[in-house]
Amino acid sequence: MSADRPSPKTRFHPERLLPYACIAAAAALLASELTTTFQFVPAGGEAQCEQQAADRHSLALGVIAVFAIGAVFVAVLGASRPAAIAVAIAGVAALALFLIVDLPDANSVGTLGEQCTSIPSQFDAKAVPQAGFWLEMVGALALSFSGAILATLTPNQLAALRPRRGRGAERDD
Repeated sequence: MSADRPSPKTRFHPERLLPYACIAAAAALLASELTTTFQFVPAGGEAQCEQQAADRHSLALGVIAVFAIGAVFVAVLGASRPAAIAVAIAGVAALALFLIVDLPDANSVGTLGEQCTSIPSQFDAKAVPQAGFWLEMVGALALSFSGAILATLTPNQLAALRPRRGRGAERDD
């Protein structure tokens, strides 16, 4: 070994962070499902009501997030390329849900009725994005990109991402 190259034991391997990035992105999606997506604010007034992500998607993002986390574990621990591809597909599904369902409603103005407020009359309000909207966007984008990168790895590369204790008696001599 040359003196200018670090030993394999001390070399940093950024690709080992990829499964953690996928899991963090899926966790952001799961968190977005439990938070407020929009507040409805009339012109010049205060928020009259809010809408949770679970009400908008019927917990679909939560199901996608849990599926993605499971697929990451199967991909890494089982060195399964189909499971890695499933992570990417879950990311694309979450991104499609965000682009089709939530993004068109952001900052749109519409009529609120009795179902949203106790005020009997209808009035116009703007859908102002809240933390759940932004978490969903970041989680969907991150899961799409990190899942796509994970899907490009070979089974040998996926096996190399396993935790050290899970790879057996391996020597770097």
